[in-house]
Amino acid sequence: MPSETPQDELLALLASVRATVEHLRGSGVSGFPRGLRSSRVPDEDRDRPVANLRSPKQAAAAPAPAGDLFADGERRGANTLEDVRAVIGDCQRCKLCRGRTHIVFGVGNPAAALMFVGEGPGRDEDLKAEPFVGRAGQLLTEIITKGMKLRREDVYIANVVKCRPPENRNPEPDEIAACEPFLIRQIEVIQPRVLVALGKFAAQTLLRDKTPISRLRGRWFDYHGIKLMPTLHPAYLLRNPADKKLVWADVKMVMQELGLRP
Repeated sequence: MPSETPQDELLALLASVRATVEHLRGSGVSGFPRGLRSSRVPDEDRDRPVANLRSPKQAAAAPAPAGDLFADGERRGANTLEDVRAVIGDCQRCKLCRGRTHIVFGVGNPAAALMFVGEGPGRDEDLKAEPFVGRAGQLLTEIITKGMKLRREDVYIANVVKCRPPENRNPEPDEIAACEPFLIRQIEVIQPRVLVALGKFAAQTLLRDKTPISRLRGRWFDYHGIKLMPTLHPAYLLRNPADKKLVWADVKMVMQELGLRP
């Protein structure tokens, strides 16, 4: 199969954007999340100790509102995770709704200092309505409990998209665009000290950056005053166990930031 030219890629991207806009218009959405800022954290700031509890200063450094979806009426008062879940309702905002069993919203401590963001639910997650409970989820749980010496319920875990893509395919741009406001609002409500983006789609969505995950991982970024660490997805590690050492290096940086002992 011939490789795509830059012109082909651009035409495909424009078609995807057009489909996303038309779908969201048809769903009654009149605005989109504001552009998100990402940047490297200065090297001199990397060793700054971070307590496990959030400070008033950081609580004030919240991300920008998640677009018009939460800008008016009752949605403006979506200030808890329960409120955000209520706004999602029986979501029909993208085509992923057709094949799902459950919406997989998120799980964990609503005031967590550490939040993990993955790509989307798989089969096990779709059946149980909980993120990261399959084989990849078991590996993530081991990282949290055995590596970080935390309980799974101490952190918060969510995904970019809340419904399972068919056959576990990659989420498509229109699906990410329809679901992203809910992830942004989850982050706004939780206000974690550290975000860990698990894999390509989580990192690229939050950072608005198409750099490969292999080049993003292991580096601190800033997400509206919240430190963000991209790393490899646990599902990737199941296929490439030799790269577990890379993730452990990233996790140790997160632990240092949170004042945890490796």
